Amino acid sequence: MRSLSVVLFALLAGIGMVDTAMAAGGADVLQQQCSSCHALTKPADASLDRLWERKGPDLYYAGVKFNREWLEAWLQNPTTIRPGGVMYAKVVKASADKTADTIDASKLTAHIKLNKADAGAAADALMKLGTDLDLVQKGAFKNGAPGPMAKMLFSKLRGCSSCHSAKEGSGGQSGPELADAGSRLQPDFMVAYINNPQKFDPHIWMPTLGLTDADVQKLTGYLITLKTAEAK
Repeated sequence: MRSLSVVLFALLAGIGMVDTAMAAGGADVLQQQCSSCHALTKPADASLDRLWERKGPDLYYAGVKFNREWLEAWLQNPTTIRPGGVMYAKVVKASADKTADTIDASKLTAHIKLNKADAGAAADALMKLGTDLDLVQKGAFKNGAPGPMAKMLFSKLRGCSSCHSAKEGSGGQSGPELADAGSRLQPDFMVAYINNPQKFDPHIWMPTLGLTDADVQKLTGYLITLKTAEAK
């Protein structure tokens, strides 16, 4: 028997309320495989409690955040993006010598893998999410060259490396790894998120740094250079 969600999407598609290409596959994959852990529409509850209890990062703005090619490939072969999971405080523990924090890997859950067809359909559907929201200004990233100070902004001057790693084994673990940021993220999204993380997640712990536009452009330009070997 077809699930109620599938029937509903079919009915809505028939009366022109849902994109039929999305209803035929991508929306079903998101509903069946992703919705239990990720918010696919902007949550009405913007409380800290919801942020604490969510099982995966919000995807309601995935279409203005991710690059589609990366999405399709990653969904077929997921790799670690958040070393400490979606909520670092839940999995971190003090090391035996009390000098550093370590991650309790037993508390982390592996992401599901999708086959090629489902990954492609899901990627297409995800790229539709958030495009109708006023979150990212198109053309916000203007400077294609990071400049000589850009890496230093990340590693030393602005403290990004205390939470994020730009290469394996180097940098903090409480935030998403950025070693493939240039493959994964859209430049305009990076500009918007660096400028105001709380616009996307009201209680997110990443600070608003108050950088000048010149520094945001340099930092984004540096992050764009960070790509996986197969994407270079």
